[in-house]
Amino acid sequence: MQITASAVSLNVDDVPASATFLARHFGFTEQMAADGFASLTRPDAGMSVVFLRRGLPTLPADQRDDHASGLILAFVVEDLEGELARLQAEGVAITMPLIEEEWGERAFQVRDPNGVIVQLVDWKGAAAG
Repeated sequence: MQITASAVSLNVDDVPASATFLARHFGFTEQMAADGFASLTRPDAGMSVVFLRRGLPTLPADQRDDHASGLILAFVVEDLEGELARLQAEGVAITMPLIEEEWGERAFQVRDPNGVIVQLVDWKGAAAG
């Protein structure tokens, strides 16, 4: 097997709202879109993010009404404090404050308009060293 690309697909109620949030606040670019579908990417992310509208008949019946709950889109960044300040200045609500885990991970979270959790992370905590 040779993997040529990676994507995560998330079912949401309002595809344009999630796509706009990821583009505006995290620098993703919409690559493809149609009614109930948007695929976004950025060259340094290593994966695409796909939003699908809940209830799409093209999805298997046991998946079409699921919501992207329990999933975290996590992005490792160089300047965690700088990203936190930037998002706050842009008016994005921080839904989990900056924390440091005992294993060296530092992270904070926001949620998009559909409740999708986006977590920014670095590994510069005291235990990472």
